[in-house]
Amino acid sequence: MLDSPDPSDEHNNDSTAAGPSQVDDAQYGSEVSETPMRLAPKSPREAIQPERVPEPPPRSRHARNPVVVFLNFMLTFAVLCAMGVGGLLYWGKVTFDSAGPLREETAVVVSPGSGLETISNLLARNDVIEQSWVFMGGVQLYKNASKLKAGEYLFPAGISMNGVMNMLVEGKAIQHAITIPEGWTSAQIVARIKEDPVLMGELDEVPAEGALLPETYAFTRGTTRKEMIERMRVAQEKALADIWERRSEGLPVKTPEELVTLASIVEKETGKADERPRVAGVFVNRLNKNWRLESDPTILYGLYGGDAWTRARTIRVSEKEAPNRYNTYQIRGLPPGPIANPGRKAMEAVANPSRTNDMFFVADGTGGHLFAETLQQHNRNVTRWRDVERTRRKAAAEAKKASEEAEAAEAAAAAAAEYDDLAGDAPSKTENGMIAPAAKPAAGAN
Repeated sequence: MLDSPDPSDEHNNDSTAAGPSQVDDAQYGSEVSETPMRLAPKSPREAIQPERVPEPPPRSRHARNPVVVFLNFMLTFAVLCAMGVGGLLYWGKVTFDSAGPLREETAVVVSPGSGLETISNLLARNDVIEQSWVFMGGVQLYKNASKLKAGEYLFPAGISMNGVMNMLVEGKAIQHAITIPEGWTSAQIVARIKEDPVLMGELDEVPAEGALLPETYAFTRGTTRKEMIERMRVAQEKALADIWERRSEGLPVKTPEELVTLASIVEKETGKADERPRVAGVFVNRLNKNWRLESDPTILYGLYGGDAWTRARTIRVSEKEAPNRYNTYQIRGLPPGPIANPGRKAMEAVANPSRTNDMFFVADGTGGHLFAETLQQHNRNVTRWRDVERTRRKAAAEAKKASEEAEAAEAAAAAAAEYDDLAGDAPSKTENGMIAPAAKPAAGAN
């Protein structure tokens, strides 16, 4: 039997007719709005799986700007360049200060006017340095490019580039030396300077007599001969000015030039330093009394000039009596100029002579002199000197004769020995004059 439909069923039917999805949505919607959704629990396997990384935020529009990209590139490039330059500088500094490739002491000549590049290449060719560009860079960084000096340098083995630079800047070149003996003429000095193999350049003229100071002068390779003459001239001017300021009062020399002239005579009269003040005192006493100086060297200089001391000879009586501008046997006072270049000691002796009454002196035969106050004492000294001369001449003649006899004896002995050798080598003759055959060696003889 059919039941009549219940109104409530009709309601239910409407609900059913609405569809389960609508009912669920309404139901779940109300539940969501009232209570939060619960996450389903993860299994142990799901729990250890990494969760998905969230997506990066969207890139800014400004980051893609070309200007920003270019600036980033330039900044990166600058940083890389700075790191490269810093590394290069560090390596260069270490190389510049490290021991060089030179294995043994080596001399290198740096010519005047050479630039940094020329010097660097020269050092590299001689194995003093290894990288010329490192040396050039180091010298530039130290601001020494214009301070490198020419000269001949002796570089020790293993010297660093820094050491090479310091030597060139300080001018620690090899020192050569030239010695000018006291009492040489200017012509002799010029000849000595021209003969020196290290000095450079030519000399066109001979300086005035007495204008140069005889001493030992140190110089480096590359020094010219004109520079050396100028150094001697300046040294003489300085020494003379100093000595003239310290001279004794009352001297008969009125100018520095006259002091040099008298000093040159003293220089040629004695080679003993301790005698120079006393010899100078004799000449000062003579000048004060207006006596003639009567110095033999003045005669020779008047005859031969700058070549006077390159020859050894005895002065003749006729030469003493002959007219001569420098002949102090004929003129009173000083000659017209120096007869040599006096040394410092001779000039000091004239500026401060011995205070004696000596008026004469003569050689004593031992390199010194005998001094006298009176002519009578002087004549005795001259007689003694002549006895010494006669004894010397006699001894020299005897020595020469003995030498000739010894040479003759040696020659005779040598001739006799040569004759004996020839006689021993000649074949012997028999009684009838026939040449005998040479004897055969005994058995077993060598």
